[in-house]
Amino acid sequence: MAKEIDIKNRIISTSNAPYIIAEMSANHKGSLKLATDTIRAAKEVGADAVKIQTYTPDTMTINSNKSDFYISEGLWRGRTLYELYEEAYTPFDWHEELFELADKVGITIFSSPFDETAVDLLEKLGSPAYKIASFELVDIPLIKYVAKQGKPMFLSTGMANLTEIETAIQAANTAGCKEITLFHCISGYPTPIDKANLRSIEVLKQRFDVQIGLSDHTLGITAGVVATTLGASVIEKHFTMSRSNGGVDSQFSLEPKEMEMFIKSCREAFQSLGNHRFERSDIEAQNKAFRRSLYFVKDLKKGQTIDPEHVSRIRPGYGLEPIYLESVIGAKVVSDVFRGDRVELKLLEKKLP
Repeated sequence: MAKEIDIKNRIISTSNAPYIIAEMSANHKGSLKLATDTIRAAKEVGADAVKIQTYTPDTMTINSNKSDFYISEGLWRGRTLYELYEEAYTPFDWHEELFELADKVGITIFSSPFDETAVDLLEKLGSPAYKIASFELVDIPLIKYVAKQGKPMFLSTGMANLTEIETAIQAANTAGCKEITLFHCISGYPTPIDKANLRSIEVLKQRFDVQIGLSDHTLGITAGVVATTLGASVIEKHFTMSRSNGGVDSQFSLEPKEMEMFIKSCREAFQSLGNHRFERSDIEAQNKAFRRSLYFVKDLKKGQTIDPEHVSRIRPGYGLEPIYLESVIGAKVVSDVFRGDRVELKLLEKKLP
């Protein structure tokens, strides 16, 4: 069984409702106030954690107009990498205020670092966990550096094959991290629902002995709910105060009311799973009246033999089960019985098989 993970006394495991991460990413749009409003909103809608990203344009890429550095397809086509990250990054000098605010309002905050300087900053702020983004899963030196901090790690698997995933896990383990969650992830922004490939969660569960989650880039709430039923113990979803604000991630982000419904639906999906024991719920007891069972439909005197016309299979379900009908016929009653009495073992002279 995969190791449980403890982040600030919240246990992450398949025995608990999924841990919900509201990913702010670039949805602050360069406004510290919008960033702080987003943290407060994440707490209000019931998220377990809010996540940011820690990098600068210069720690991500170089400012170059060469064709290699242009994005040619997708949501961000036409921009250079540097232009994208210049718009999207969360300034280092905001981090302390964001961490202090999260602590004040009572929500966990952590980040995706993209180089060692980001990790160093986050360690100073007491980050309780780290996320390795899909695009960085092949950055083994970064994974090792993060793992050495001794904190739980979330590894996102977008674009990765099983060998690359295994290499990343081994690197983290070797460097000292044993608390790992793998995120099934499709690195499409947004991801069409028919490309979500959520059955990969089952593949990851079978292949790797770690917690499995979902980093969800689809629109709406369906994928997160389905992932919960497949055993995802963590769900990450992009979060914005308003998609109309624009921003590089806004199109595939949930607004507060939507995120509240998303969280509620994922938790209800978990509750609906129950356990592996086939037990009838006590809520069904009140409906036993609508089952059939055996009742006397004629008055009988003590010692009289029960004939077929004396009993019937009718509702409610408080008498003997209908399966005993053939055995009841021919038995003698040990006391007087009356129409509407239940057929019960204590009324029969004959022992039933």
